Amino acid sequence: MPVGRAEQSAARDRSCALVVVGNEVLSGKIQDSNSYFAARELRRLGVALRRIAVVPDELDAIAEEAAYSAARYDVVLTSGGVGPTHDDVTIEGVARAFNRKVVRHPELERLIRERVRGDVNPARLKMAEVPEGAILNPAANAGFPTVQVENVYVLPGIPQLFEAKLMALTEKLRAAPYYQRTIYTQAGESAVAAHLNACLEKFPELMLGSYPKLDSADYRVKLTLESKDRAYLERAFDHLLKSLPAGTVARTE
Repeated sequence: MPVGRAEQSAARDRSCALVVVGNEVLSGKIQDSNSYFAARELRRLGVALRRIAVVPDELDAIAEEAAYSAARYDVVLTSGGVGPTHDDVTIEGVARAFNRKVVRHPELERLIRERVRGDVNPARLKMAEVPEGAILNPAANAGFPTVQVENVYVLPGIPQLFEAKLMALTEKLRAAPYYQRTIYTQAGESAVAAHLNACLEKFPELMLGSYPKLDSADYRVKLTLESKDRAYLERAFDHLLKSLPAGTVARTE
């Protein structure tokens, strides 16, 4: 299977995929909150989340998605399937994606033995298993280090741990920031659609979003304009603001 892209230490543009692992998510037993948290935080870091895939606790499914995403995106995060039980197979799935063996990492084993102080069993030692050649990223207050294989970072599915571990990777993932301006308009989408199209023709690199709201007396459509080039964004913002129907702009941000 293909090997992932090399990391970029000071990337202006960086893409990411999130692989959520768990039958509990696909069956509706658990509501996934990690995707929303990751999307919000990655955007704040200047990282474009391009793909979210949810796969079952099956080795082939995990390996296939990990390999697919690693070959196409700069960063891949996995969520879930990390633990001591029978259905925690993400480590083995990621190892299979890169044609690697699963081995016991001496540093993780040391940390486990230090924590449990003699009460060590095979289930606990499973937590020390990593794909061969994996590196460990310090996780500060999030407990054990985060396992990384090529451009794939293996995170737990428990939201509190996922969030803490993702935040510990902040400086490693950070890219050039996105800049955003917002226009709230009282006109409906059909009234502003032509103006949005014209704006994109003039500013083709602009990321332009249109979000109607049905239960607000304040505005009917929220328009978001984003770019990593602040001057470009401001020119596009001024152009669109002036082109919208008179009297329809409720406020801007």
